[in-house]
Amino acid sequence: MRERGKAVQSSVDDRYTQWKSLVPVLYDWLANHNLVWPSLSCRWGPQLEQATYKNRQRLYLSEQTDGSVPNTLVIANCEVVKPRVAAAEHISQFNEEARSPFVKKFKTIIHPGEVNRIRELPQNSKIVATHTDSPDVLIWDVEAQPNRHAVLGAADSHPDLVLTGHQENAEFALAMCPSDPCVLSGGKDKLVVLWSIQDHISTLAESAAKSPATPATSSGKQPAKAGHEKSSDSPTVGPRGVYQGHEDTVEDVQFCPSSAQEFCSVGDDACLILWDARAGTSPAIKVEKAHNADLHCVDWNPHDENLILTGSADNSVRMFDRRNLTSGGVGTPVYKFEGHKAAVLCVQWSPDRSSVFGSAAEDGFLNVWDHEKVGKKKERGGTRMPNSPPGLFFQHAGHRDKVVDFHWNACDPWTIVSVSDDGESTGGGGTLQIWRMSDLLYRPEAEVLAELENFKSHILTCTPKS
Repeated sequence: MRERGKAVQSSVDDRYTQWKSLVPVLYDWLANHNLVWPSLSCRWGPQLEQATYKNRQRLYLSEQTDGSVPNTLVIANCEVVKPRVAAAEHISQFNEEARSPFVKKFKTIIHPGEVNRIRELPQNSKIVATHTDSPDVLIWDVEAQPNRHAVLGAADSHPDLVLTGHQENAEFALAMCPSDPCVLSGGKDKLVVLWSIQDHISTLAESAAKSPATPATSSGKQPAKAGHEKSSDSPTVGPRGVYQGHEDTVEDVQFCPSSAQEFCSVGDDACLILWDARAGTSPAIKVEKAHNADLHCVDWNPHDENLILTGSADNSVRMFDRRNLTSGGVGTPVYKFEGHKAAVLCVQWSPDRSSVFGSAAEDGFLNVWDHEKVGKKKERGGTRMPNSPPGLFFQHAGHRDKVVDFHWNACDPWTIVSVSDDGESTGGGGTLQIWRMSDLLYRPEAEVLAELENFKSHILTCTPKS
């Protein structure tokens, strides 16, 4: 077994070395940040500032500790370098064992229990929800929360709101609605739970404006440990709806982009369920066998609301059209994307192009796909590589173990933050990478060829006359 482990590590190292040599060619920009502790979630927050060569933006991360210090929700500031600014030699000369100068910790919130998932509210991205190892969903106003020093024995920060309604732990399935201030969650109790935080958002904003935040310890009240009891000074909100239809743990949930009444969920029962709150608490459509194994993730296309992506432990991503979901209870996907060699953990549509999406998996790859390229014989640069799956047009291989989360940046086009749990191979707690592929890979072919032709002409004019 030990020899096999060495062989696997050697293969990962070889793959990584090859990837690193190609960074100057494949990427417009890349920042590598070695984490002290593993993080299971990474999300973009609001953009703070725009400058000539870079933009500053909030970044939300978690720290999963070993208990020697508390678990935390981290608010960082990230400098996002603009396209065609970074020099190729600079982006390839990063130190794997160092923190990136582009990522700086801004604030730490001591989280009651581990942080399994973070989601920001689209209408106000300084409001975030977290899932922990308890039945409750915690809501935080990250700007109003006090900065805390994470030392052993420090009292937990108080969430601004606690959402109750689950009967067992709800650890991963979490979503915020794009159209209304609503929160959706799924858990081990096989339930999907919906809340509205409309009234509380305005209350949070008003209370933050009236009084500066003070450390949670100053109230004299000891907050709950590990999130299993509600903190006495955190208001609670009960559910607007509880939906039953899954037969095993609900692993992910997602709202329809234009409606707080329509949403979907996936779970360990291999089902994809579509719900319509206007029609009651039973499934509107239930796809009994969407994949051949547990489903881990789901996303709904913000540009085309008929298209839904699912990712599974069967190593595949499937694209469904909600107008044609089932045949005899078995899922009939529009297409199966089969390029990963291990369970798919995260899928997300690109905000920049309706046909593009990313998928991250336990094989350490983050694949970027374009479903419009499927079935086209000619792809960029002639025919597609024979061993490349249809639709795959970029593979990010900068992580050396499972990629647990990633998030497209809605403010800086084609920019992605991704995080991997690869502490053993990197000498840290994990790796956070912020990257953007070269625009030569996704711009229209005619435009790219014209630019390369101009570049060739420029080179010829630069050569010394004999």
